[in-house]
Amino acid sequence: MAVDLLSPLRQYWGYDSFRPLQERIVESLLGGHDTCVVMPTGGGKSLCYQLPALVLGKTAIVISPLIALMQDQSAQLAQMGIPAAVLNSSLESGEQSRIMQRARAGEYRLLYLSPERLAREDTVGWLRGVPISFFAIDEAHCISEWGHEFRPEYRQLSRLRSAFPDRPIAAFTASATRRVRHDILEQLALSSAHKYIASFHRRNLRYIVRQCAPREQNAQLARALRHFPGTSVIVYAPTIRRVEEIADFLNERHIPAIPYHGQMDTARRRRNQERWMSDEVRVLVGTLAFGLGINKASVRAVIHLALPKSLEQYYQEAGRAGRDGDPADCLLLWQKRDTALLAYFINQIQDAAEKDRSWQRYRNIVGFAESKRCRHRQICMHFGETPKWQSCGNCDVCSGVPEWLDAATDSRAAAPARKRSRRQVDPGSAGEAARVSTALPAPDPELHEFLREWRRRTAKDLGLPAFLVMHDTTLEEICRKQPASISQLQSISGIGARKAETYGLKILEALNRFRAGSRAVDRSAKEVSRPAEETLRLLAEGKSLEEIASLRDRQTESVAVLIGDLIEQGRAELPGTWIGAAKRRAIEEACQRLGHERLKTLKDVLPEEITYDEIRLVVAWLRREQAKTAQTSLRR
Repeated sequence: MAVDLLSPLRQYWGYDSFRPLQERIVESLLGGHDTCVVMPTGGGKSLCYQLPALVLGKTAIVISPLIALMQDQSAQLAQMGIPAAVLNSSLESGEQSRIMQRARAGEYRLLYLSPERLAREDTVGWLRGVPISFFAIDEAHCISEWGHEFRPEYRQLSRLRSAFPDRPIAAFTASATRRVRHDILEQLALSSAHKYIASFHRRNLRYIVRQCAPREQNAQLARALRHFPGTSVIVYAPTIRRVEEIADFLNERHIPAIPYHGQMDTARRRRNQERWMSDEVRVLVGTLAFGLGINKASVRAVIHLALPKSLEQYYQEAGRAGRDGDPADCLLLWQKRDTALLAYFINQIQDAAEKDRSWQRYRNIVGFAESKRCRHRQICMHFGETPKWQSCGNCDVCSGVPEWLDAATDSRAAAPARKRSRRQVDPGSAGEAARVSTALPAPDPELHEFLREWRRRTAKDLGLPAFLVMHDTTLEEICRKQPASISQLQSISGIGARKAETYGLKILEALNRFRAGSRAVDRSAKEVSRPAEETLRLLAEGKSLEEIASLRDRQTESVAVLIGDLIEQGRAELPGTWIGAAKRRAIEEACQRLGHERLKTLKDVLPEEITYDEIRLVVAWLRREQAKTAQTSLRR
């Protein structure tokens, strides 16, 4: 008998229709079938297992690799009125016992576990007492050694079939080649699985790949970011030090940016992510780990500052742009030295089979970067999809490098860039060049910022991430339609019954305040912390390198790089107490013999107790003195 899916979709999620493939996937799980789903980032995978879990009235067990992602999804479901929980080791034992007891009583529609948790014998034991509807495995490519993010703990999931032979298993991933898909089916022993593979052609994304010299990369990044004023951007940097350097570099140039990396304490990392998610800061500079499960639809650009390890990784990360369907740019600014660094790490791998797989991934990503063939077509072919077209019309190969990236000088590029009009890629046949047509008019920017400020305050009061209060696309539709009643508000996509009940009157009140003349606080007027000025101030106060790093919430290495630049520019002196006379003399003598172009060359011949930071600072001072001498000679 047919099940009414549109009613719960409207009531809980606030949507009137499904995205491509979603309804068929939901029906497959409702029918008790094993299922394998490959759907791009932003395609709506989570709804595909959340909706059938709700309709079936039992508990779906969701396996996910990230605690933060599980917590966000659980909180989002709670906002919608769907009971869900996360069970992990970070919870106190009493709380874990309570969740397990409620799960056995069938109180949850979804229960999130990590693969490590599921691998425990006691977990399988108590799960046998839970009324399970099906298992959903997110990021399923992690189970395959051929996947770009293989995790050994995912291999343990193969026991699900023997432990729960009558329960359906659904595997979900955004980036799996044909080989990985076959491996997923085999490892999970999916029986006669229904397979749903969406197209890998993201026609609203413009892929731009450019090789640049080391000293050009920062300038090209700043030039690119000036093209995206007032919009959300992710910048991926290859190392923690580079993340902090880029964040400081951008803030020095009045482009507010915040860093995100794994060595930050959890609270600060979460706080920085939330500031970016709620549009307090538009540019987030992160390591490649950032973004898994990020639910921000309006990212207008993703910029990579190094070659990723694989084409799958690049596709997944670049795919965090343009999830709202509007045009977005994916810019890869790579350097020749990236290939040497990737090769170095591959050569450290001991396992021969894994080394071979890594070299294959290396050849694929380098081939993509160096090729002069259509970028979209290369990606589709890599994932086993053969397009009927040869040219996409929306990459640097097919339509050329955009003028704003090819600016002749930084001064020309520094002219204020106009905010791009809201456009939509025509969903016509995939064989045609991406056509751009006008879509709905852009929302009133003042109202948009006013409602974003309302969302920020509301989220802060509730202790929730801003996107859980209201998605970007929903907020924009409210701006355009400006509803005057709860019934009008409920006609907006993303406003379900629970959202309307929780926030409806508050949204209408905010709209009335705006109509009466209220406006958002001008956040752009707030002075952005200038890293160089702050560092110079701390130097003047006599702080040590370690103290400055701690006060600025940076690694000592990042601070040493900045201070080295300031010394070389003549804006700072090398504090006499930082490096002992004997060490300094040893570094200077090594520089006289070997030059000071490569720090590693110097480190290899100097005593072990001399650090890279000490070498870097002395080298900066020597370069400044050398420049002074050269200028004096020219005057003569």
